[in-house]
Amino acid sequence: MTASPPTAPAGPAASAGPDSTGARASQPGPPAGAAPASTSVPGAPTAATPARVDLVFDPGERRVRVPPGVTLFDAASWNGIAIDSTCGGHGTCKKCKIRVLDGAPAPSSLDSRAFTVDQLRDGWRLACRTAATGDARIEVPPLVTRPKAATVGVGRQVILRPAVQKRYLELAEPSLQDQTSDAQRVIDALDDLELRVDLPVLRTLGRVLRAADFKVTAVIADDLLIDVEPGDTTARQYGIAFDLGTTTVVATLLDLSTGTPAAVASALNAQQPFGADVISRISATMLDPAALGRLTALAHGTLADLAAQVCAEGDVNPHEVYVVAIAGNATMTHLALGIDPEPLGVAPFIMSTRLYPEVLASDLGIGVHPRARAVVFPAFGAYVGGDITAGLLASGMNRDARVRLFVDIGTNCEIVLGNRDWLLATAAPAGPAFEGAAIRCGMRAADGAIEVVTMTADSLELTVIGDTEPAGLCGSGLVDAVTGLVKLGLLNPSGAFVTTERARELAPGLADRLTMLGAERVFALHWFGEPGDVEHAIYLTQRDVRELQFAKAAIATGWRILLEEAGLQASDIQQVLLAGSFGSYLSPANAIRIGLVPKLAVLRVVSAGNVAGEGAKMALLSVRERAGGMALLEEVKYVELSDRADFNDRFVDQLAFPG
Repeated sequence: MTASPPTAPAGPAASAGPDSTGARASQPGPPAGAAPASTSVPGAPTAATPARVDLVFDPGERRVRVPPGVTLFDAASWNGIAIDSTCGGHGTCKKCKIRVLDGAPAPSSLDSRAFTVDQLRDGWRLACRTAATGDARIEVPPLVTRPKAATVGVGRQVILRPAVQKRYLELAEPSLQDQTSDAQRVIDALDDLELRVDLPVLRTLGRVLRAADFKVTAVIADDLLIDVEPGDTTARQYGIAFDLGTTTVVATLLDLSTGTPAAVASALNAQQPFGADVISRISATMLDPAALGRLTALAHGTLADLAAQVCAEGDVNPHEVYVVAIAGNATMTHLALGIDPEPLGVAPFIMSTRLYPEVLASDLGIGVHPRARAVVFPAFGAYVGGDITAGLLASGMNRDARVRLFVDIGTNCEIVLGNRDWLLATAAPAGPAFEGAAIRCGMRAADGAIEVVTMTADSLELTVIGDTEPAGLCGSGLVDAVTGLVKLGLLNPSGAFVTTERARELAPGLADRLTMLGAERVFALHWFGEPGDVEHAIYLTQRDVRELQFAKAAIATGWRILLEEAGLQASDIQQVLLAGSFGSYLSPANAIRIGLVPKLAVLRVVSAGNVAGEGAKMALLSVRERAGGMALLEEVKYVELSDRADFNDRFVDQLAFPG
């Protein structure tokens, strides 16, 4: 049987129409006719190669024309065709799998490591290592556009007092005896408020008042009159809270009249082709001046698509959305606002600003009310951003007498320790293992991903997202698998697989799964073909284990340093909050067992969920909570780890699994 590489479930590729050169007008690529800076890929063009090559990407029959020598990854990305990648096309993640349906070029050495012999024969190649040297048809596995994500999280009850309010007014019509201006007439009717009037309101105010017989609804945002609508529309006022993640973006439509969610949706961040982590995306802007504009456009596209989706699901006219809130890390926020992120990526890691100026939703490309305001959460530091500010607001750490540890686990792990009297924050470079990147059979948390692994000495059970055939291993499944192997002794405390003989003594029912793939030791989780056929299996490699060790060691080093800064012991922590989508699906017991979090009673380790999104909701529902989120900026002390001479030694000390 010929095996195809595991792929994620169907999701639409970007659908913006190509212009005459095949490039999207809204996402500029290289100058017309110019080859990319680097063409040192297998199959580079010769003098006989045509000046342009025609490519057809399936599904969708997307036809593009590019200079010869361009990689298929770049050809697709320039034209808005999404190909999976976590490294941004640099050849390190081996995720950009495509199939050349006719005339596949000779495989590169990297292709040979990424695919089986059968797959290579069928035309499977890595897009970032395959050059376009002639006309070709390419099959692109569908990209996950809606990965499994936490859409709700731990929050607090708030008193409903949104910044947006509507007032229905029945105004006296002007006369020769009463020549009050239209604007003043509205302001006088709202005499309990001190209002400013937006210029666009004045442009249409006279026409709206007269068409509605002076029976109108005033729309106020803070102290600004942003619209006057005909009739009584007071029952229709909405806001959208966004958790702008590096991998996943979540949008929640809120009814500001009642405080209840009307719709929620999530999507993969469309910046994904530029890399899975913030450093890759910062690097892209440093290497290519045009990349910032493209990344900003992709962020706007993601936000706009989600806004349209939740409005459609909630049966809400987008013009009835008068405010949005954005909670994202510093890099994502900079990119969404079109601010150069380069200083964030190089020492001394400086943000352009911690607090952002007044921003409109339209500045972020979001198609809602044209004068809708955007609340952008401020950041504590270059790597402890607005998503953590929002998360702290939701969790109420600055209101609680208990000492609590807040851990948002991801490629960059943000950690906060403290209580209502003091708060310390830091960021640890965990790497992409928790997102399924840098893992040989890893994938995002989507249909087909193994998310739970349960093993005993004689059995192994898998839980797969979507109850379908396993396609790969996501972050929570990775932690489960490694924890199970550690518990059984098949991984020793240093993280090395034991010998086959020792495995037969410790776990006779699993020993045959501990085998070799070439010269590498692996543990098979799922056989696609016959048991023992490792090439057609989902497996865990020794290197995968090391990736997880590096991630957990960085996180453990971070919270241990915060404890020392506070003069506390791990036993002084009364609760651990595991935040973010990954934290929602991570087993607290397993997180304790491998040393990812302090060794506490399991019930004291809580999956907090999407607290960044909850904080964004709170900012929309209450001006008091919004002010509290901004005030957090002065309450948190940021601890920088990168300049600590002892960090590397401490990191090495945390690599081993607890005995």
